[in-house]
Amino acid sequence: MLHTVSTMGKVCPQALESSTTCSFTCKQETLTLWMKSLVLNGKGCTVFDSNGQIAYRVDNYNCKHRDEVHLMDQNGDILFTMLKKQYKLSRFWEGYRFPATRNDHKGPCFRVSKTYKISRGGSIYEVELGLDKNQPYIHKIESSTCTSACKISNEVGVVVAELRRKKSHSGVDLGDDVFTMVVEQNIDLSLVMGLVVAYNLINCKM
Repeated sequence: MLHTVSTMGKVCPQALESSTTCSFTCKQETLTLWMKSLVLNGKGCTVFDSNGQIAYRVDNYNCKHRDEVHLMDQNGDILFTMLKKQYKLSRFWEGYRFPATRNDHKGPCFRVSKTYKISRGGSIYEVELGLDKNQPYIHKIESSTCTSACKISNEVGVVVAELRRKKSHSGVDLGDDVFTMVVEQNIDLSLVMGLVVAYNLINCKM
């Protein structure tokens, strides 16, 4: 655990302090996503705000069966439960607000699935939102080949969030597991984080 804490300090200073995260962005927000769990030998990710404080985290204690994953805030409270689903030959992840079970009758808030369409050297993922309100609308995630970098676009094609490799001030990549996530104004930050987690789960990056 000491090694984990030491490495985390290099990724983002003041990483062990917590902060309060607003649900909707009041301005463009820049977060740091580290594809490491804070739990020893666990899998998941840790997200830091612009002040280097923990904003979100995913700690997957059951590494062998990743069919249920929880997105938590800095206090460990569950914001989304993501469940792995399959329909015929199609596999996808569904996100439920707050703790959920497979028998939850509220329905998922979102669904993320890979469309297997190639676009400019990358892949397209379909995002269905508003399912819990029976008002579905479509976003999409476009990824670069062989990387976890991606862009999330709304129904009219405007990019609302982007995940890219984080670089040092001198322009050097900090590693293949450290990313900068830029989220535009008036966007549900926790929802975007849920989509990014589902995207990484589809690609077995978590």
